[in-house]
Amino acid sequence: MLDAVFAPAPGVHDTTPLRELESLREPGAFDALVREIGEDGAREVRAVFWSDTTARLLLFRTLTLDQHRARIAREAHSLKSTARTFGYVRLATLALRLESTADTLEGAELGDLLQQMEAAFAGAKAQEPQD
Repeated sequence: MLDAVFAPAPGVHDTTPLRELESLREPGAFDALVREIGEDGAREVRAVFWSDTTARLLLFRTLTLDQHRARIAREAHSLKSTARTFGYVRLATLALRLESTADTLEGAELGDLLQQMEAAFAGAKAQEPQD
C-alpha cells in the first residue's frame, strides 16, 4: 500500500494532528543522556525540562500573536531543542512547526497547535518512568 504525505497548499498552515504512528518519544534518548552526564544528572535535568516545559506551554497561552510573534518563535525554538535532547519527537516536531510559522499564524491555528503540543508533552511524559 502506498502511503503519501502532502504539504498544505501555499499560504495555508498545516495544524492538523500529526500521524498517530509517529512516536511520542525516542526510547533510547534518555539512556544516551545518562551515558553522557550520569544517571543522577540526567534525572535532574529531565525534571527541570518537565517543569520548564510546563511553564513554557502555559506561557504560550498568555502571549498574544499581535504583540509577541518573535518571542513565541524564540520560545518554540528553545522548546524544540530541549525536546530533541530528551527524545520527545512529536513535541520537537510541533515546536518546529510553531517556530517556523509564528510570523503568519492566526489565533485559531495557534490554539490548535498548542493543544497538540500539550497533548504530545503529556503523552511523552506519561511514557517516561516516574522516579
